Amino acid sequence: MNGSTPFSRHLLHLNPELEADRICRRIRELMLSQVKRRGLVVGLSGGIDSSVTAALAARALGPERVLGLEMPERHSAEESLRLSSSVARTLGIPTVREEISATLESVGFYRKYEDAVRQVVPEYASGWKSKIVTSGITASASITAFSIVVQAPDGAQLKMRLPFKPYLEIVAATNFKQRIRKMLEYYHADRLHYAVAGTPNRLEYDQGFFVKLGDGAADLKPIAHLYKTQVYQVAEYLGIPEEVRSRRPTTDTYSLAQGQDEFYFALPFDQMDLCLFGKNHEVAAREVAAALGLTEQQVELVYRDIDVKRATTRYLHLPPLLVDRVEWQEE
Repeated sequence: MNGSTPFSRHLLHLNPELEADRICRRIRELMLSQVKRRGLVVGLSGGIDSSVTAALAARALGPERVLGLEMPERHSAEESLRLSSSVARTLGIPTVREEISATLESVGFYRKYEDAVRQVVPEYASGWKSKIVTSGITASASITAFSIVVQAPDGAQLKMRLPFKPYLEIVAATNFKQRIRKMLEYYHADRLHYAVAGTPNRLEYDQGFFVKLGDGAADLKPIAHLYKTQVYQVAEYLGIPEEVRSRRPTTDTYSLAQGQDEFYFALPFDQMDLCLFGKNHEVAAREVAAALGLTEQQVELVYRDIDVKRATTRYLHLPPLLVDRVEWQEE
């Protein structure tokens, strides 16, 4: 970054037409030279990232060579299917719907999840809703703490501190969703001789906001270099429906509506993008703070959290590790 350039939100502005063309060209190159498959499967969630990934794939390969896979379950947000179907119609891509509740039931997900929540809220039962929330790294200089928010059938809510053991069990159970969805993506990719396109943006990819061998598994990740702010810019250029572009980023994992900043990131995505950009370009915390209306201490805490997440989620990016090198050569 040029030291004479003032730090501001404008630093993340790009030319969406040029960027879309560049990504599409690269998709075609990679599919031809390395992936060597006929098309791409994209899991559609009704969110901005999967919508842009599907749009870029359709633009690069033709809509007839992109399959949009919808995979709802009983905890999915009501609008997710409607929005993902709207995106597919806009792009002209074929879709397949796989309802995964029965599969989740068969592996004991719902029971395991409810058992874990009952360690904290004994009265929790079927018909209740819940989500995990974080204290937020900027709330204090202490370690981030997690809480469980539950909602009874009558609408009454309760928030309780979540100890580490039930937290791990809840997250382990919800990871079933991402891994089952990915299993289905690869089933359809195999039957069509397609590859699987992953949908993480740069913030998610950098900070390990994905499930290993779940939504982290893919043959191609077309937008992993784009900050989420930039994904929205490309989305507008590509004509993604406005309702999708205005939707609050959500995990769509828990039965209660949950924003990504409630669960994982220290700040809303537009502020996190700038903090990550600042961190990547060694911008002083005070400059980032001035641009975002935060205190210098808050940005320093976010910088620290970025480092912590990079360290603790590094294993998510690693391939299987070998004890000794295994060499091969062509005959």
